[in-house]
Amino acid sequence: MTNQTLKMRIGNAFIKMILRSPMHEQFSQNFLLISVTGRKSGKTYTTPVNYHRMGNTIMVISMRERTWWRNLRGGAPVNLLLQGENIQGEGKVIEDDQRVTEGLAAILRQTPDYAKYLDVTLDPDGQTAMDELNQAAKSRVIVEITLSPN
Repeated sequence: MTNQTLKMRIGNAFIKMILRSPMHEQFSQNFLLISVTGRKSGKTYTTPVNYHRMGNTIMVISMRERTWWRNLRGGAPVNLLLQGENIQGEGKVIEDDQRVTEGLAAILRQTPDYAKYLDVTLDPDGQTAMDELNQAAKSRVIVEITLSPN
């Protein structure tokens, strides 16, 4: 196990612990826990992720090199711990570079500060250069989760 992997596992364990505790509010505005069932193993995997909420849809950006999202190809049910509440939804992965670029642009319109995590710059009008956004999309996927009605 590399030093980077160990740090990520420790960080994820800490965030999971906080999100499951009564003290979750400080982290819940930016993080949620997503539980996904492995297609082959049937095992449930739970991971903390950053999210962006757009009405009844949760958008999660992940690096393509990560593996948790692959179980959502073609769509699959997910369980979320979102702001202290267990919520069901249907997750699907957007992998097409053009659609990822469009999704990133929508997220940046809502949350311009996220540009620093994508390594893109915004002009004074809040627009980013399309070549920067296209480049960012090549190394990312978007998981789009439609929340189930209560």
